[in-house]
Amino acid sequence: MSGVTPRAVVIAAPSSGSGKTTVATGLMAALQRRGTRVAPFKVGPDYIDPGYHALAARRPGRNLDVVLQGPQRLAPLARHGAAGSDIAVIEGVMGLFDGRIPDGAGSTASVAAALGAPVVLVVDVRGQSRSLAALLHGFRSFDPSVRIGGVILNRVGSARHEEVLRAAADEAGLPVLGALPRRAELAVPSRHLGLVTAAEHGAAATAAVDAMAELVAAHVDLDAVVALADPLPPGPAWDPGAEIAAARDGAGLAPAAAEGDLGAARDTLGAPGASKGSHAVSGPAPGASGQVSGAGAGRGEQLRAARPGQRPVVALAGGPAFGFGYAEHAELLAAAGAEVVTVDPLRDPALPDRTAALVLPGGFPEEHVGALGENASLRADVARLARSGAPVHAECGGLLYLCRELDGAPMCGVLDATAAMSSSLTLGYRDAVAVSGSVLFPAGSRAGAHEFHRCTVTPRAGAAPAWAWRDGEPEGFVEARVHASFLHTHPAGVPGAVARFVAAA
Repeated sequence: MSGVTPRAVVIAAPSSGSGKTTVATGLMAALQRRGTRVAPFKVGPDYIDPGYHALAARRPGRNLDVVLQGPQRLAPLARHGAAGSDIAVIEGVMGLFDGRIPDGAGSTASVAAALGAPVVLVVDVRGQSRSLAALLHGFRSFDPSVRIGGVILNRVGSARHEEVLRAAADEAGLPVLGALPRRAELAVPSRHLGLVTAAEHGAAATAAVDAMAELVAAHVDLDAVVALADPLPPGPAWDPGAEIAAARDGAGLAPAAAEGDLGAARDTLGAPGASKGSHAVSGPAPGASGQVSGAGAGRGEQLRAARPGQRPVVALAGGPAFGFGYAEHAELLAAAGAEVVTVDPLRDPALPDRTAALVLPGGFPEEHVGALGENASLRADVARLARSGAPVHAECGGLLYLCRELDGAPMCGVLDATAAMSSSLTLGYRDAVAVSGSVLFPAGSRAGAHEFHRCTVTPRAGAAPAWAWRDGEPEGFVEARVHASFLHTHPAGVPGAVARFVAAA
């Protein structure tokens, strides 16, 4: 099928917990194993499901998010991620019509409608029979822009149960594409923010994907699902190089390096209360807790040393503790001129040679505090890099890693703050405004963002805030060239921030 426009199908459900991930991941793996090239996608800002999708499809799992990426990029990003594939399998989020509160933006339905992709509805049928017809009728008629092409029955109790349910689906005018029996052994371990990531779960994650593939292959009509899929809409694919070029040409996206030289940045970090331009930096210097301050400035200069014409090395944290990243981030960093090198804070004793900037994405550092704390040499490297004036971008879990400590374990001490887990869940999209100019965003710029955590960082005072939004307190930290925040952005939605970050490196 080389050269043919990839087709697409959306796997959705009436609500969370219906079995979307099992069906979508199993479908990806079952199709891939029979020779169909599958491009895996997830609707929304989820980081965990794409890890299982990548195992299933053997190519990066990607996200489609109207709020974080912008509606104009949805189809181009789908074409980019589906390049060279036969079919894009898109797993939805929550219920089919659930999205941002209160307007529903970013829902699975909105993505399906924008791509013209048919929906396969996965229904948990425990405790119902003919009522399935009413449920399917309601979902079919609710929004005429969304085409539901079939249903997969999940957790069917018996042959008789399946017979009754098929008759109900026929009443509603929808074909049954599969009927999965109840299989408790397919459960994947979960924790406070969802499933255990594939990177952490290791061989058990692969075994779970294998079991999903076998279940779907045995009980779903794969040919019928493929036949249902429609081609993605025509048009150009998303191009990271073009996005960076456009961002550099845009207003207000001058390189952050123009706002002050590296010596001034180092001076700012070394002098509590000092400020420089729009950064409005105040408070203690990184390392003020005494954990990693003192000798070692030479290592910071060594990290940032590069010959003229060399691409700056941007260290991108990964591994089990920092797995919340998007594939497009590395692509944009490279397009902006960076040499992207992955570093695992659980195992690597030092940052890569010539590191000129550091990206610390989200993840589950709270699950690995012991190992992170024990890796004192890397923590010291991170603090020295920040003191040297190098750009540092930290989101959520990355923010926790930059604090003095997390749940009592020593962290990098770049921020004079303490992080701790809490029982309260903070969750939602944010229409955020940059309060302070930084290596990522000029003051006053806007971005769609997402917040999802169960932790607190105190004190909030002592540094300029990164973000603010309606009905929310100012949040995050901007200290010289460090930008740390609980908010996640999608780099494809803010390419100017990536261009600015690499220019500062």
